[in-house]
Amino acid sequence: MADIHHLPAVQLRAALRSGELSAREVTAHFLARIEESNPRLGAFITVTGPRAMAEAAAADALFARRHPDQPLPPLHGMPVAFKDLTDVAGVVTTHGSAALDRRPAPADGALAVALRGAGAISLGKTQVPEFGLTAYSENRIAPPSRNPYALSRSSGGSSGGSAAAVAAGMVPFAPGTDGGGSIRIPAAACGLLGLKPGRGVVRAGESSGDPARLVVAGPLARSAADAALLLDVLAPNDTNYLDAVDRAPASLRIGVSLDSPWGGIFPFTPDPEARDALDAGVRLLTGAGHDVAEAEIRYDNRYPDAFTTAWTAGVGAARIAPHREALLTPLTRTFRRRAQQRSAAKLNECLAFLRQFERDTLAQYSAWDLILTPALAQTPRPVGWFTGSGHGDGRWPSPEWAGDADGDYRRQCEFAPWSSMVNVCGLPAVSIPVHWTGGIPGEGLPMGIQLIGRSGSESLLLQVAAQLGF
Repeated sequence: MADIHHLPAVQLRAALRSGELSAREVTAHFLARIEESNPRLGAFITVTGPRAMAEAAAADALFARRHPDQPLPPLHGMPVAFKDLTDVAGVVTTHGSAALDRRPAPADGALAVALRGAGAISLGKTQVPEFGLTAYSENRIAPPSRNPYALSRSSGGSSGGSAAAVAAGMVPFAPGTDGGGSIRIPAAACGLLGLKPGRGVVRAGESSGDPARLVVAGPLARSAADAALLLDVLAPNDTNYLDAVDRAPASLRIGVSLDSPWGGIFPFTPDPEARDALDAGVRLLTGAGHDVAEAEIRYDNRYPDAFTTAWTAGVGAARIAPHREALLTPLTRTFRRRAQQRSAAKLNECLAFLRQFERDTLAQYSAWDLILTPALAQTPRPVGWFTGSGHGDGRWPSPEWAGDADGDYRRQCEFAPWSSMVNVCGLPAVSIPVHWTGGIPGEGLPMGIQLIGRSGSESLLLQVAAQLGF
């Protein structure tokens, strides 16, 4: 058998279910991968090895004593990791913040309930930005999460540690959460497929501190089939996503757009590598028989202020002792202060605008089966690029810029200008790694495309990704 960490998740599950591999073998193998790789990658904040091995032993005992007609749980013995915004009972949830007390969670959060209840074994908690606010996974409590394809580069955020772990073979797949691109951004940075389901499809992972209902959980995986396997557990409904992946989609009308709701306030020019990825996506989709043409989308220029207000509302309500506020990062501290100073009427005004923005945008998208954009406007950024703490290549922020929250935020919006409006519209979208700057998959830096679907089109997005060879 090939190295266990090279197996696609669907094949690994089959080996566990047949008894070809035991849960203890698989868990021990991935824990060894973490021990070897994490010191240089910073993907994990907490590794729960002894606990994982105990859960694996229990899974093997279940396998040994079950009646032949007794079905195994759908993810029997499969290793996963949870980003450190998700509660796992008995394990500290740091939220990536030095300002919070380190207390073990009293119970599993909804996402952990769903996956552990399906037989998955948690290996630990992965690196996140503070409170999941940023498109990079750097904080004040642990080393930054780095890109497996270039250690000087970020793995993205906010599910950056999980993406790095999957890309480096520390877990076969992982759940992420996405409130403004937090699955799709790190997937694109790390050469993975990242699926953001539509609003309401995955109940686990939704947040009570999310007044605009932006956040949804979804899979980070190395293929459409692996993503479908995880989505079948995250979104139990009448759809069998894994079966659907094997069916080729009908010919689709796909609109290509570089328009962004951030372009008015933060004018940006996509890097040549982003355009190369878009061109590669157009070639692949056209070659698969789809009708791909330019789409002109107009976005209301009031969007940036309204989205930022909704996105940062939750951090204003976070329970942080006054004497620990100074331990927050400059960006968190700035946006927390603004959220606390903002009136409820202002927040409600912004939420009402976002609902109108959703209606207007959906009306424009309705002319197409799918909308195609680059996944990112720039190559994966150096560690420290956004905060101004990096040094050395002439393009990094100057030392005087360090700690400027607004400059940090602007750079994030220019880096990922096509992500957040998908959350506002409640639509599904997938990031697919179609291009490598070295010209050969696995060489250079990965770059991807984003496909935005209509409500309920998660299966279609996975079918198209599989059709393109992913």
